Amino acid sequence: MGIKMIRTMTIDDYDMVYDLWMKIKGFAIRSIDDSKEGVARFLLRNPDTSVVAVEDDKIVGAILCGHDGRRGCMYHVCVDAEYRLRGIGKAMVVFAMNALKKENISKISLIAFSENDIGNAFWNEIGWTQRLDLNYYDFVLNTANITEFNK
Repeated sequence: MGIKMIRTMTIDDYDMVYDLWMKIKGFAIRSIDDSKEGVARFLLRNPDTSVVAVEDDKIVGAILCGHDGRRGCMYHVCVDAEYRLRGIGKAMVVFAMNALKKENISKISLIAFSENDIGNAFWNEIGWTQRLDLNYYDFVLNTANITEFNK
């Protein structure tokens, strides 16, 4: 196998990252936010914090990571099943944490689906704290939803 390389993600990586996302069981991909245009917007706003792992001339891991000036957030953290349990996930997380630290971000969060046993085991294993004291809320911004909300 080739040498593992962890580096900053660019929009040129999109097709391989998308292919990786499609291989991950239980992954939730959104048509707008996770389109090439949506990821390009995200990377433009956060050019140095998203990560890919490259091995055997292909992307085997990825993290979309960014911040709002206060708190960092990781999205779509994944490693190809054939490459797991070799430290790739942890190396990508450390890369992203160091990138956020360079931008003076001191706290980071992420969302893992409750049913994602592999992901939740990973986060617990590397020492992240599961928050049980808050609820997570979502609202899809589209014209119909905003109109209904405003009634």
